Amino acid sequence: MSDFNASMASSASGMVAQTSRLRLSAENIANADTPGYRAKQMQFQLQTGADGALRVLPGRVELSSLDGERTYQPGHPMADAEGYFVGSNVNLATEIANAREAQRSYEANLRMFDQARQMASSLIGLLRR
Repeated sequence: MSDFNASMASSASGMVAQTSRLRLSAENIANADTPGYRAKQMQFQLQTGADGALRVLPGRVELSSLDGERTYQPGHPMADAEGYFVGSNVNLATEIANAREAQRSYEANLRMFDQARQMASSLIGLLRR
């Protein structure tokens, strides 16, 4: 049974990590038009649990190092003395692709979790006979 538990723990950690990734993509998309906003990025970390199962953990959230686009608009409240302000550095196409990938990875982990749960349930049913 411990193998089933380890498999479900690995899948559950993957779902948590992908949820965090999807949340960051949603924040980036929501702030795409916010001047000066820097896109947030996250790396994953692997951890081996006491049961020997590999788990994926959301890592530290970091701000993108890319500069936002400078836009000339002298009447803008955030414009500098030359009339320019810095927009966000969010790339909508990249963020939408990241969100789709996170969603599909979440669904794959959910299927793995459900498969392990069904196998454990079947094994318990066989042992009860």
